[in-house]
Amino acid sequence: MSMSGGRGGGRERLVVIGGDAAGMSAASQARRLKGAGELEIVAFERGNFSSFSACGIPYWVGGEVTERDRLIARTPEEHRARDIDLRMRTEVTEIDPAGQRVRARDVDSGAEYWTSYDKLVIATGARPVRPDLPGADAPGVHGVQTLDDGQALLETLARTRGRDAVVVGAGYIGVEMAEALINRGFRVTVVNRGREPMSTLDPDMGRLVHRAMEGLGITMVNDTEVTKILTGQDGRVRAVGTEDAEYPADVVILGIGVRPETTLARAAGLPLGAHGGLLTDLAMRVRGYETVWAGGDCVEVLDLVSGQERYVPLGTHANKHGQVIGTNAGGGYATFPGVVGTAVSKVCDLEIARTGLREKDARQAGLRFETVTVESTSRAGYYPGAAPMTVKMLAEARTGRLLGVQIVGREGAGKRVDIAAVALTARMTVDQMTALDLGYAPPFSPVWDPVLVAARKAAARIAGA
Repeated sequence: MSMSGGRGGGRERLVVIGGDAAGMSAASQARRLKGAGELEIVAFERGNFSSFSACGIPYWVGGEVTERDRLIARTPEEHRARDIDLRMRTEVTEIDPAGQRVRARDVDSGAEYWTSYDKLVIATGARPVRPDLPGADAPGVHGVQTLDDGQALLETLARTRGRDAVVVGAGYIGVEMAEALINRGFRVTVVNRGREPMSTLDPDMGRLVHRAMEGLGITMVNDTEVTKILTGQDGRVRAVGTEDAEYPADVVILGIGVRPETTLARAAGLPLGAHGGLLTDLAMRVRGYETVWAGGDCVEVLDLVSGQERYVPLGTHANKHGQVIGTNAGGGYATFPGVVGTAVSKVCDLEIARTGLREKDARQAGLRFETVTVESTSRAGYYPGAAPMTVKMLAEARTGRLLGVQIVGREGAGKRVDIAAVALTARMTVDQMTALDLGYAPPFSPVWDPVLVAARKAAARIAGA
């Protein structure tokens, strides 16, 4: 079947591929700037949900969020009410930049048709890394990227008689899913190929997360590759195998990470970076293509600290990309300058945060640096509820420019990383940071905030060097 989209009435047509954070933020922002009489907006989403919070899935699985629909920011009906032609369960199978058109396929009927565009937004997101192992597709093995994935996992957990769960990978998703499964009453083993959990931290800080996870009753198996996923006579998963052990599993969660979903872009000859993500200019326009923009988990972004391109798939960036793209596609002007790499997570009451460069990143960027680690508390030491906190800071040798901060601690620790994120963006030195006028009262902080204690120590180290 071939349906084409002829544009009518002199209107421009904006086509959006992907109905989640970046794509629908772009569509919504473009609609704010241009009415339906000036701009037609057609959006394609291959799944069942639009504008949902993938970051909330572990908390839904763990029971903190009680209803799936609370994770949906805006339904397809709400988008359509704003004159956005959102076509659900419709997958784009080809981009033709020369002909300025895309080919779409209705997932249910199989019907295919071309739709022409004046402006195109690629927001195809990321795809989970699935190990190329025997049994990786067996019933009981789950990824957790979409609301459909979360629903399928909850159904498995509800009907599984056994209580053994194995999580493969110990990044953000792996750690958060391990906690969710503990909350659901499962015995949890995490198999991780890194030295410590949370490879976005340096191993010395990851060690603190490791101890906390074991304190929850989670079995951590580090420095280990999964070699096979074993199934029973019924075809369902029964264990996860490594070189020298087997771990019983009634359910397996794959938390190995994601890669940019740029299959369409690659086939269309669009420019990709070293990490496989689309390359854009500051306006989020795909390099070399005047009428094509891209944002969200399918793009690479500039790291403001190292000056190199990085792949940082986070919802915060996706929403900002969408705002910038929608502004530009709607006739305005906006730019996305880059990121410093800020992220925060938790394991029960342990808060984990990082921004800027790890030691490995700084070395790869050719930077010489000093590191300091300090122990402090979230409140004045004498105030009830004061909890320990570890802050690690990297600063460039000689100049003292802040390069990165990692924080692991209890309540009140994680969001302190925002101080460092602002300092990194402003290219502050650790010496300049020591003079920051931060809020103080005993219930909130010691007289010297833990981040500033680290900055003082780093400044002294730089001066001494």
